[in-house]
Amino acid sequence: MKPTAAPSPTVAASAAGTVLTGLAPLVSPNTRVLILGSFPGIKSLAQQQYYAHPQNQFWKILQALWPDPALPGADSYRARCAWLLDRGLGVWDVYGACEREGSLDTAIRSPVVNDIAGLRLPKLAAIAHNGGESFKHARHTRTLGVPVYSLPSTSPANASWSFERKLAAWREVFVAHHLL
Repeated sequence: MKPTAAPSPTVAASAAGTVLTGLAPLVSPNTRVLILGSFPGIKSLAQQQYYAHPQNQFWKILQALWPDPALPGADSYRARCAWLLDRGLGVWDVYGACEREGSLDTAIRSPVVNDIAGLRLPKLAAIAHNGGESFKHARHTRTLGVPVYSLPSTSPANASWSFERKLAAWREVFVAHHLL
């Protein structure tokens, strides 16, 4: 299944900072586990790609979990998205828009929460929040009646967790929901 094309980011000025609009959800009717980040960083918004920062470990973790077939390269984003969707994953963010200078979650102001329940994913078995800022909204995702997990952030700002420790936490959730 081809991923839905994301609209160009909307940028507007406000008294508090720059107002940004996030990326479209990357899901299919076969999505079983939905990964929710907080809001895309500057690099991801500029490239209109989830987890585009080269130091973000999201794609590296997925490749370690599913070594075959190999994850398509960063220059083949559409193929990467299809690869992810073929494994029953979906990706979106808890915030659809916010004011923010830079890429840090601590700089997010006036966030607008996405309508996650509105995705209507018939095979959804779990939601996994990629990091603490996303997990702050677990109370909203718990209303969907599926298990909700807090995963360690794949962001380069989360240097307190080693790659191996992050990988183990992500593997545990994927095994629990028969993705591995």
